[in-house]
Amino acid sequence: MAVKGEPMKAKLTARPFSDPGWVFERKLDGVRATVRRTPQGATLTSRTGRRMQNYPELIEALEAESARDFVADGEVVAFEGARTSFEKLQGRLGIAEPRLARLTGIEVFIYVFDLLELEGRDLTGLPLRERKALLKASLEFHGPVRYTPHRNEQGEKLFLEACRKGWEGLIAKRADSTYQHARSNDWLKLKCSFEQELVIGGFTPPKGSRERFGALLVGYHEGGELRYAGKVGTGFDHRTLVDLGDKMEALRRPTAPFTAGSGLPRDATWIRPELVGQFGFSEWTRDGKLRHPRYLGLRDDKRAGEVVRELPSAAAPGKVEG
Repeated sequence: MAVKGEPMKAKLTARPFSDPGWVFERKLDGVRATVRRTPQGATLTSRTGRRMQNYPELIEALEAESARDFVADGEVVAFEGARTSFEKLQGRLGIAEPRLARLTGIEVFIYVFDLLELEGRDLTGLPLRERKALLKASLEFHGPVRYTPHRNEQGEKLFLEACRKGWEGLIAKRADSTYQHARSNDWLKLKCSFEQELVIGGFTPPKGSRERFGALLVGYHEGGELRYAGKVGTGFDHRTLVDLGDKMEALRRPTAPFTAGSGLPRDATWIRPELVGQFGFSEWTRDGKLRHPRYLGLRDDKRAGEVVRELPSAAAPGKVEG
């Protein structure tokens, strides 16, 4: 198959909008996956190029599709009630054995929203609306394989509805846009709550009955430096404390990886900045720290060197600044 490269990604924007030249989709809180279906079978690949073996039921459902030669873009999710939950999906991450993945009891789905190749034809140069029409016509969407619905207008109304329902937000996409293997102004994300990917650079010692570590020390890349963004001490269950503690112990280093930012604790244990976590928070402080942060889970589909602070743009569609 000819289509290669990283998936197309959205830029954060601060202002909901309505525009007939855009389509609006629900923002899903899961793990991005590229689907490759050939006559020999189906594969799922993460956005870092890693083969995803921990969703065997999704592979089986994709292999049940009558279309036998296509590349599609989608998101693997687990639900907590009516909401997609990255935290719940954590129970499936890092499991290499398909049989063990099934034993977790965590039901997963893949929501497919774009078609990049069909029967050897590269579709990335077609307008989004055409790609979506081909996607809907080409797949039957068996069982856990779902089509991602979209609306063609009333983006502001849909955003309010999304936030009332407890969704993560919306993705707005320019209807005539081609598919680009990069982050693009043609796709915008509107978030109902604040989340941020951050690099873990160390941890503090546990206190009281807490095991393994107290708080994570996190940061983001800025101007060639790893900037310290504060401590995260909530969001951990016992299993997370043990598993994450083991991972961090294997990455110990003698000095702090952070080269910018203030307030580093003196009693910290430092680690190589290789682990990427997902964190919820209430706001950024003036000095670039997280307020009321909470750990949501590890991301194994994001390279640490790519992690930067996401700053929303207030520009209108088509004028979003990089």
